[in-house]
This record gives sequence, structure tokens and C-alpha cells, in this order.
Amino acid sequence: MKVVHIITRLILGGAQENTLITCQLLAQRGHDVTLITGPAIGPEGELFEQTKNAPFKTVVVDEMIRAINPLMDFIAYRKIKQILREIAPDIVHTHSAKAGILGRYAAYKLRNTHDALRNTKIIHSIHGLAFHPYQNDLINKFYIAVERKAAKWTDHFICVADAMTIQAKAAGIGLDKPYTTAYSAIDEDSFLAPVAEDKRLEFRRQYGIDKDAVVLITIARLFMLKGHDFIIESAKELSKRFANVVWLFVGDGNLSEKYKKDVANLGLSEWIKFTGLMPPSRIPLAIQSSDILVHCSLREGLARTLPQAMLCRKPVISFDVDGAKEVVNNETGRLIEPKNVQQLINACAELIENPQLRKQLGQNGCESVREKFSPSRMVDTIEKVYRQMQKSQSVQGGMIE
Repeated sequence: MKVVHIITRLILGGAQENTLITCQLLAQRGHDVTLITGPAIGPEGELFEQTKNAPFKTVVVDEMIRAINPLMDFIAYRKIKQILREIAPDIVHTHSAKAGILGRYAAYKLRNTHDALRNTKIIHSIHGLAFHPYQNDLINKFYIAVERKAAKWTDHFICVADAMTIQAKAAGIGLDKPYTTAYSAIDEDSFLAPVAEDKRLEFRRQYGIDKDAVVLITIARLFMLKGHDFIIESAKELSKRFANVVWLFVGDGNLSEKYKKDVANLGLSEWIKFTGLMPPSRIPLAIQSSDILVHCSLREGLARTLPQAMLCRKPVISFDVDGAKEVVNNETGRLIEPKNVQQLINACAELIENPQLRKQLGQNGCESVREKFSPSRMVDTIEKVYRQMQKSQSVQGGMIE
């Protein structure tokens, strides 16, 4: 099949890594794959290195940016439309809000006006939703209205968690369209592989962390709604109770300097360390060199860092948001009420005090996610959707004997 994937930015992030893995495996399986993306603008880091020498083509549309800009959006739409016209794909598969709107509309318009694209199928992946409880109601209503409209141009939705399907349908999005869950793939081998003790100790030394410290790692952009402020608040009490505990914030973002100042003003610089941007290849080492993963994001489709930590046999503590409950439970970690700092303190204290519990939860977590998040399973699911849609088209066209 000719398949085109469209995503707004190739920044460091779960949706982007998911899309790259999908393109890679689909191309390896013999499909003709093209990835259309905008420039990786922002402090989060970029993933263009992973497109070099890849078995799929990558096309950058400079005007496709995350912020709403009518002129740039129109130019991006025209360029996407032209690329799709030239390729005439069997499948157009979009990701993220901006690319999801522009890409689906371009494919829909072409399908209705060009014979070569009349049988093109349009799929949209929901990695997270643009509307959420922590946003202005008017903005939420706008995003919901736009997504309802875009659903009319969509043949099938693929979600990274069942929670995304439930939330989208509750908002009246694509009620007459099929939804499929395909858990976001992780390069499992790099997380399952054991790390030598000398490498683990060297990693800790790099950030001034004692070899016997209990390290609570958070891997997320330093950005609004990612929850670092709740973790900092919990550290005020936990640092007094436990002399050997350290928090490690992995990532960068527009709140980086603010959080560093907050930590310094609270006298917590000895306990809370910042790594800045870290390439994806070093994330397994960072997790293996830590003891507990703490994830306090207030909105997330299904955070990849949760199963990543589980594959490393580390227990996880997460706010109970979106798809978190689909991997976190009392057998794999602790799921706590969003914004509840006292519950966060209690959960962290329980695991800091009990290394045997950490070990058991980590082992349980690894066993529970190992198959569910494999790249082959995700792409098998996506490819099955593609083939079902092609088969349906062939039946409708009277092409199957």
C-alpha cells in the first residue's frame, strides 16, 4: 500500500516516537511510506536524526506549525494537498491536532475531486485530546466543534488507550465511526536490557547522586500541566523525612528556569536535579539508574514513560488521568488522585521505605506490559485496520469475486 503519515512536529515526544516506529515497520514490511511533518520548533528537542537513512521518505512543510496562524495554515494545507495529489496514497494517517485537521481536510477534498484518490482511506490517531478540564470552557468548546467537524472527514480512529476512545465519544466525536486501540509502541529491547553497575554509577555521578540514594525520576517536558510543581511540593516534606532521596527531572521546556528558581528558593537544590534535554537513546539508562518513576501530568493519552519504566522493572506512581489506569494498578505501582499532594507524599514514602516492594512491583509491571507495548503488536493492529478498510472498499466496488 501507499501510506502517508502526517504529524505537526517531530519533537521529542510520545506521539512522534510512536509515528516514527509505525513508519519504520510499515516500510520494512514492504509498504511505500511517506512522512509529512512541520519543522521541530521549540525547546523540546527534535527527532529528525531518526529519519536519516530510514526506509521511508520524509517531507517537511515549513508552514505547518503548532500555533494557529490562518495564513501559514492555509499555505501548509495547500502544500499537503499538492503532496497527496502527487503520491495518490491508499491510506492517509494523521496525528496531532494541527496535522490532523489540515491533513484530513486535504485528503477529504482530494478524494471528492480526483479519481486517483477516490478510494483513499483517512485515519486519525488520537494520542491525546486538545480539550481537557484544565482549560477555558470556550476554548474547549472550540476544539470539540473542530474535532466533530474533522470526524466527518475520517474513516477510522486509532487511539493509544481505551480512555481516549471513551473521552472522544463522550464529546460527540465520530460517534458513527469505528475506533481501534493500538497501544503506543516502545523499543522494548533497549529498556529490557540490563545495565552494568559501573554505567549506572557513572550516570549517577554525572548528576551528583550518591550510589545509595533512592532516585525518583520524572521524564516529561518542563511545561504546563506536566505536574512538576506537585512533585516539588511533595519534596518539601519528603526531603525532611528521608536523607537519601533525590528527584531527577529529565527534559526541558519553557518552565525550566522557573522550576530551577523555585527549587533554589525552597532550598531543595541538593535533592532535585535537572538533566535538561536527553536523547532518547539515554532514557533507558536514566530509568535503570533510578528507583521509582513519578509521573504527575494532568493530561496524557497514555504516557509512554509509564510502560518504559515498567520494562526497566521499576515501580511507577502516577496521577489517575486518561489511560494511566490501563497500566498502573496496585500490582505495578500506585495510582493517585490528580493534584492530591498528600497522596503523592504517601505513595512516594511507601516505596522509598520498602525496597522489596519496589522490586516486586517492578517485576509485576514488566510482565504486564512486555507484550502489550511491543512495536510488532502495534503495527500489526494498525496494518490490520488498513487492510480491513481496503477490503471494505474492494467489496463496495464489486472487485472481490
